Amino acid sequence: MLGTGLTAGVVLSGTGTATAAAPAAAAGRWNRSTSANGWPVVEQATRHRVEGAEKAEVPLLDGDVATVLLYVARRFSYEIDTLRVGDLQGHTTDRSVGAPFESNHLSGTALAIRPLFYPLGAQPGTGLTEREKTIVQDILADCEGVVAWGGELTPVKESHFHIGVRPGDPRLERLARRIIGWDATPGQGAGAIDAFDPARVRRARKARSER
Repeated sequence: MLGTGLTAGVVLSGTGTATAAAPAAAAGRWNRSTSANGWPVVEQATRHRVEGAEKAEVPLLDGDVATVLLYVARRFSYEIDTLRVGDLQGHTTDRSVGAPFESNHLSGTALAIRPLFYPLGAQPGTGLTEREKTIVQDILADCEGVVAWGGELTPVKESHFHIGVRPGDPRLERLARRIIGWDATPGQGAGAIDAFDPARVRRARKARSER
């Protein structure tokens, strides 16, 4: 069934959805003035370079949203695989979606990392490895509920991350300030984290059980 704000339509490739791999996904057009996570739809977003990636850029809503989602992208690039030009999809004006959460791209509050590799509705066992999922779970634990991951949504989309709180939620600003602090401190933040440290693994498991 199509979510509220959707009308029947054709899924286009603006959010990287691989239609053939997602037969169970609901196709439609998002007609609301806000995306599914409550953020206003915008007509444009600033392109941001991803530190630690090979010239990869992604358009995202400026400010705390970009700070947080770029942290996700940087962790992926440092710890899973180096990101390259074309690996990232952010803001779009294409209102065709395969699931309501894909509408978050319209507000510049969603990031898709290699969506053709990890498409909407992919079959179990065809996406991230267990090692890579451990890293993603550590990233989500760092984000303390501010970021939602498509691997935990229905239909699944392991490439997808979005801001999971509404505008004005103080948790977003607090997280962004922490990330900026990590970046300014040698030995902290993206590029200096061991997601497999036993204490971090326990923390990530606890965070997952509480989501």
